[in-house]
Amino acid sequence: MTLSRSSSYPILVLSVALGTASWASAGEKPVVNLTAFAVDMSSPGSETRTGRLDITIVRWSTDAERESLREALIAKGSDALLTALQGTKPRVGYIQTATGVGWDLRYARQYRTGDGTRRIVIATDRPISYWEAANGARSADYEFTLAEVRLPKNGKGTGKLVNAAKVSWNKETRAIEVENYENEPVRLSEIVATRSAK
Repeated sequence: MTLSRSSSYPILVLSVALGTASWASAGEKPVVNLTAFAVDMSSPGSETRTGRLDITIVRWSTDAERESLREALIAKGSDALLTALQGTKPRVGYIQTATGVGWDLRYARQYRTGDGTRRIVIATDRPISYWEAANGARSADYEFTLAEVRLPKNGKGTGKLVNAAKVSWNKETRAIEVENYENEPVRLSEIVATRSAK
């Protein structure tokens, strides 16, 4: 998945966006567990929120799943992409805060660079609160949660998470565009892989 940058938009707090408890299911064997120190960059200064974030990947998305999601976006737009993403089964993993608040992950791919760095791209749907839906809040148009993690061959990794993203297809550049991706609302640092990826 190629991500292209677009304009910024105020971001909801991560702990609000991840609103449903999610636990490991029987029989699931993680291919990688990631622990990160998360900093909410949308609340600068003394109000900056920090905390631990755990990301567990139980399987990688297939080439067929990637193409199916891409085709849905190109042909019918972000609503079709959301429907296709929500229909992806089984889940690829889950993401949790230290308090246990979490959400299922629907897409995860791993890429390796020439220097041995692992780049992990994660995507899922974002739960929309009753308030957002009932009041027609603009944030309800930002239906996706996206994360990108870079794990160097030696040392701790870094990354970013956009917990309320709007995704579109740019016909001219033939690339996926993510509005507010450049804004880095949640910075991930000191990322440690506690289990080797397959």
